[in-house]
Amino acid sequence: MIDRRDDDELSLRWSGRVSLTPRILAVNIFALALLAGGFFYLDSYRSRILDSRIVQSTSEARLIAEALLSVAPERSDALMLRLARDTGARLRLFDPEGRLTADTRTLGLRNVVLQDPDKQDWGQRSARFLDAVIDTVVGAARAPLYRERGDGQDWPDVRAARPGGPAHATVWRAPDRTPVITAAAAVPGHGVVMMTSNATDITQTVRVERFRLSVVLLIVALVSILLSLFLARTIVRPLRRLARAAVRVRLGRAREVVVPRLPSRRDEVGMLARALSDMSLALRARIDATEAFAADVTHEMKNPLASMRSAIDSLSMVRDADLQERLLAIVRDDVHRLDRLITDISEASRLDAQLSRARFEPVDVAAVIVGLVAQREQRGLERGVRLRFDKPWATPLRVMGDGARLERVFENLVENAISFSPDLGLIKITAEADELDVTVYVDDEGPGVPEEAREQVFSRFHSLRPEGEAFGKHSGLGLAIARTIVEGHQGGIAVTGREDGLSGARFAVTLPLASQR
Repeated sequence: MIDRRDDDELSLRWSGRVSLTPRILAVNIFALALLAGGFFYLDSYRSRILDSRIVQSTSEARLIAEALLSVAPERSDALMLRLARDTGARLRLFDPEGRLTADTRTLGLRNVVLQDPDKQDWGQRSARFLDAVIDTVVGAARAPLYRERGDGQDWPDVRAARPGGPAHATVWRAPDRTPVITAAAAVPGHGVVMMTSNATDITQTVRVERFRLSVVLLIVALVSILLSLFLARTIVRPLRRLARAAVRVRLGRAREVVVPRLPSRRDEVGMLARALSDMSLALRARIDATEAFAADVTHEMKNPLASMRSAIDSLSMVRDADLQERLLAIVRDDVHRLDRLITDISEASRLDAQLSRARFEPVDVAAVIVGLVAQREQRGLERGVRLRFDKPWATPLRVMGDGARLERVFENLVENAISFSPDLGLIKITAEADELDVTVYVDDEGPGVPEEAREQVFSRFHSLRPEGEAFGKHSGLGLAIARTIVEGHQGGIAVTGREDGLSGARFAVTLPLASQR
């Protein structure tokens, strides 16, 4: 029966429909996507650089305005050229009406030249394309395109500059996507000075950092994919092998299906492989035992059926009344034998299932044996056989189990001992307990069990009968049933010779104490 709670806990909803390999890859790629968030950091990094460059440009514009104010008008051109060379910027001076009165480019210094993107190589074009893609992804603000303007009133920085006020700066976008910074400061009595610089170094720095991040991301991606594939190989492949082996076991198309045990693995997959292998071996053993049991049942039932058929066929041809009575006696014995055999076979075949469903309770083994001995003596013991139970009264003999099944164990052992005991023989039952187990011994005075046959006597339909016993009085399942019941109670049963060295067999049944369960 499937436990719905376990099924709900182990279900993965939609992800349970996807193979483990893409799931492992997806998890690792998700981690890489988080690493790719570094491109957002690059946009923040670029913004901080631009902010610091704007502050620098406004400071320089204000200093240049003060420098121009401190020199004579005839020396202002030379000073502008020198300052333009030192700052790397293009300087322009506008009069109070906004007309251009001086320009370092007109004076012969072309230190700020914007690049024509159509004349650049494919590497620069690729870099600009990546710039545009990343700016779109990260949602970066797009600066206005830089264009030359003749009148000072067309420049927002010139219009915003006021005598005694702070310098004003604006960030523009060059045709090749590099930033252009303009800053203007008022020169009292002379107008406004404006400096223009193409901050290509900012774009170059960001591109270098982006390249480094891309290299790191690529390396990490390759390593992550390889590790994911390795992890998928070490998990998914053995699981698929185990699944295929389990399907072959289920279909039963191969008699000897080898489920890989993966002995070198000590992880959960190895534990699963060994558990499945042990399960398949146990299942195969159970199937083999069932087939052998069916074959044994067929063989055991054919004997009384053949005897019965022969007797019935002979009845129609026999006219002697005494002979007819003997034939009818044979038929009755065969019917009783079949009835006993069918009863024992039915119990043996259902015993495992019944024990798995049985509810174990504390059972006093001594009380079970006392009741069994009294009941057997009341029915009478053939051939003068005696039965005695020596109980250790000071020691509790409680075990967890099914009382009726445990009684059947000791009943089968007693019946086996009676059948092998000589006339007037003594069957002695003793019990002892230690800190863990209860052990019950059944000793008889029969011929004993040969050492080479001490394991076989617990096999189903094993026939090792005493001399003189009529054929068919026992089904050969009594000791097999006893072992099944004892092992179902986590105990053990074995046969040895008597401890006193006399002739006879000693059967020992060991069961765990109830306090230790």
